[in-house]
Amino acid sequence: MAPCAQLIIGPAGSGKSTFCSHVYQHCQNSGRSLHIINLDPAADVFTYPVSADIRELISVPEVMEQFDLGPNGALLYCMEYLEENLRDWLFAALEGYDDEDCVVFDCPGQIELYSHHSAFRTLVNQMHDWSWHLVAVYMLDSQFITDASKFIAGCLQCQSAMMNFQLPHINVLTKIDLLPDKTLIEPYLTPDGGALVSGLQADVRPALQRLDDSVAQLLDDYSMVSFRPLDLSDFDSVSQLLYTIDCAVQFGEDSDVRTSRHEDMHEEILCSRPSGQTQPRTV
Repeated sequence: MAPCAQLIIGPAGSGKSTFCSHVYQHCQNSGRSLHIINLDPAADVFTYPVSADIRELISVPEVMEQFDLGPNGALLYCMEYLEENLRDWLFAALEGYDDEDCVVFDCPGQIELYSHHSAFRTLVNQMHDWSWHLVAVYMLDSQFITDASKFIAGCLQCQSAMMNFQLPHINVLTKIDLLPDKTLIEPYLTPDGGALVSGLQADVRPALQRLDDSVAQLLDDYSMVSFRPLDLSDFDSVSQLLYTIDCAVQFGEDSDVRTSRHEDMHEEILCSRPSGQTQPRTV
């Protein structure tokens, strides 16, 4: 069995921190060990215990004050600073965890970090070097289904993150408990691009209809995007999602060979590595 971690990603307001809080309580009640690391330098209040916090390294308020930056610019600066200091900080954050532990990273809500920024790819590669198993869990607000154009944009964001991270990936439609009719979610769990676009045609200029058709064809041809529903008021819904995540990351599965990951990590921190270092393995 290998140490496992979940990257909880997605747009601002999609319910990432709320999910982390509920999952922590769920695991506490079931006797499972779970540790949450905050990777959002703009975070304010937590409703769960934080095992490690990026704000101890750098935070958005201090960057805004020091460099006279806005919130988004300051956050990107923080993530680039984390990327430069990742090995030492991440090693300290993960030290002491073994194969029985599961680590959850509560991540920021700036979607450019997941589509094209290098900070999270660097984190993924580093943890692969240390033989961690990772899974990306992309949160999307279920309210997106009320607007076909927003939902298509959300699907494209999911697909972009999947291609950038190249990890086992689970997309989640959150806040199902807030929908007036939970059965409305069913057609959106496995999106049909053609059906979504057909609902837009009446409101779209003819010149853009071909573009809409091409986007729908992209989603349908690759069939990469599907969703799991999450109703935080339903114990079974949380349990089923956790089971899906565990299967994706192989948490709890025995391995024929056990190695001391922390010794490997410690050796890498202390010893300089040659420029032609081994590429991280793919999960």
